[in-house]
Amino acid sequence: MLYIRNDSISPYYNLAFEEYVLKNLKDEESFILLWQNEPSVIIGRFQNTIAEINTEYIEEKGINVVRRITGGGAVYHDLGNLNFSFIVSDNQRNIDFRKFTEPVVKALAKMGIKAEHTGRNDITIDGKKFSGNAQYHYKDRILHHGTLLFNSRLENVQQALNVKPSKIEAKGIKSVRSRVTNIIDYLETKVTITEFRDLLLTYLFDGEAIREYQLTEQDQANIEKLMQDKYLSWDWNYGSSPAFNLTRSERFACGEIEVGLNVNKGLIEACKIYGDFFSNEDIDELAAKFVGVRYKKEDLAALLKDINLSKYFLNLTQQEFLQLLI
Repeated sequence: MLYIRNDSISPYYNLAFEEYVLKNLKDEESFILLWQNEPSVIIGRFQNTIAEINTEYIEEKGINVVRRITGGGAVYHDLGNLNFSFIVSDNQRNIDFRKFTEPVVKALAKMGIKAEHTGRNDITIDGKKFSGNAQYHYKDRILHHGTLLFNSRLENVQQALNVKPSKIEAKGIKSVRSRVTNIIDYLETKVTITEFRDLLLTYLFDGEAIREYQLTEQDQANIEKLMQDKYLSWDWNYGSSPAFNLTRSERFACGEIEVGLNVNKGLIEACKIYGDFFSNEDIDELAAKFVGVRYKKEDLAALLKDINLSKYFLNLTQQEFLQLLI
């Protein structure tokens, strides 16, 4: 495994950096990245940005908003948060979080912190979340990344995000503030986030020498271009969608799924699928299958019979999706 040092605090650069490493650097190598963002909201790939953020607060505080290539929900980053990324070869297109969270849990145990993987994609201490994780498959490679709330301003999480009541109720809690915690509160010996990063890196390499990959000038230029072309663009971060005349939303075991439909004279003219679910496939490809279909239970059921929904949503049945649509 190779470590790539990255001192940027720009979320636009950092997400371009991740994607570039995933898609362009040495297929035979595995990589680990540790990085930080200045105050930012990072939107999940399949989410409706406007529905997830507190726009007034975002604009007032000058907080960045950028979409990542992985699924899951929106998260708030600041300089008290450390992000980690694993990029490895993987021929199995399965979503397996524990494979990558377990090394982090073990590293924290060496610091005297008892953490555990809980739920779909969280790591918690005493039942409080400090890490959310997400994955993205590209060919025979996988990107797994996660947050580590070390000494973040937790009050800003609630202010920046429009967390939906359904998500809070589903977890049986009363407020966003009570759901999260900082790692520093559990360290007997207080350290800076830089010292924590270096210690974590040492433990992730499990006693082996830390090998580094140095980005070339061409690598840097390519990352900058990807940042300009994609991650700084309005189309990627917000995107344009029609004003749907029918919106249905429900939370399932795989996450929340929201479907927006434009129905005219009984025919579906446009479809968009949002949510904080994880998927290895192109959700827009699935949405396109509904265009031109009559908005009628029998027609939708017939269409769904020919679609392998498990490719798009983990453990979601055709009947559950049909009930969401109608």
